[in-house]
Amino acid sequence: MEPSSEVVIRQHDYLSGRVLLVNAPTDDLLSNLAHDIEASIWTWNFNEFQYFQKLNAQVHFGTDVPKQDFDQAIVFVPKSKELLNYILHNLVSRLAIGSTIFLVGEKKGGVERAAKQLQPFGNAIKLDSARHCQMWQLTTDKTIKVKALAEWVQNYSVATPAGELSICALPGVFSQNRLDVGTAVLLPYLSQVTSGKIADFGCGAGVISAYLSKINPKNRVFALDVDAFALASTQMTFEKNNLPLEQLEIKAVTGIEDAPLFLHAIVSNPPFHQGIQTDYNASETLCKTARRHLKSGGELWIVANRFLNYPLLIEQSFGQCTTKADQQGFKVLFANTQKNLKEA
Repeated sequence: MEPSSEVVIRQHDYLSGRVLLVNAPTDDLLSNLAHDIEASIWTWNFNEFQYFQKLNAQVHFGTDVPKQDFDQAIVFVPKSKELLNYILHNLVSRLAIGSTIFLVGEKKGGVERAAKQLQPFGNAIKLDSARHCQMWQLTTDKTIKVKALAEWVQNYSVATPAGELSICALPGVFSQNRLDVGTAVLLPYLSQVTSGKIADFGCGAGVISAYLSKINPKNRVFALDVDAFALASTQMTFEKNNLPLEQLEIKAVTGIEDAPLFLHAIVSNPPFHQGIQTDYNASETLCKTARRHLKSGGELWIVANRFLNYPLLIEQSFGQCTTKADQQGFKVLFANTQKNLKEA
């Protein structure tokens, strides 16, 4: 069990009634709650959603708070400060004055910083400090009006070879304030991507998806991400730039295994974080198995830190891997299925 869940169990007597668990870890916490606790879960991570579904838990996936009523909420601290503000605002808007919201997380995950974000909503006290974690209790002293999702967007402009794009990024989405270096290195090469059915794996705020749409109206873009806020951001980016939504298909995925088949190309600035942890599993699996989702002659385009061993993984799967660029600490990697090896 995660240390943050152990701290919740230590303070179990504070829990009562219908309790909403927000951003809960995928562990055994639910089975350790008393039978009189009616627990439900809100997550925006599709992997976590599927985990709790398999437990037959009451779980909601999306950017919005579940519609069902709840008496208390336990928030497991997310990595993003802006995302925590969004969560707290939405929870307080749903709860009566005097309600309880618990905040729990690891010290290395920033729980002490996060606890300061409770202050605008009421009185907050520290309940526990153990297992390198802290648990805080907020008693709300106000009600607030919920803000529309669009009001939480951060906008920034990206100059591309095909003109400027206006990017819409919701709280917690990768590269929320500015274009990241890896995508900036990749963008000039996207005009070389074959046209047709193209998957943007780990679409984030939709920079790559929007550019693929902008440069070729015949492209059909599949925006794939594990994060509901990323998927919503990509759709908002399309709408902001007046790009045709019929070109776009948004899909929540656990990994590249959920991508469509018979694609003309897969393009990715692949993800490497799972919460506050570095996790290369999704991107390494992409390198190893992407060709299963490509047509004959289909292409893989990846940008990644130059120190990663992705060229070797791609070469083992495709038989070859070409470095199209090596600059600012990133490599643009290309492979296609014309020289493919037989499936293992």
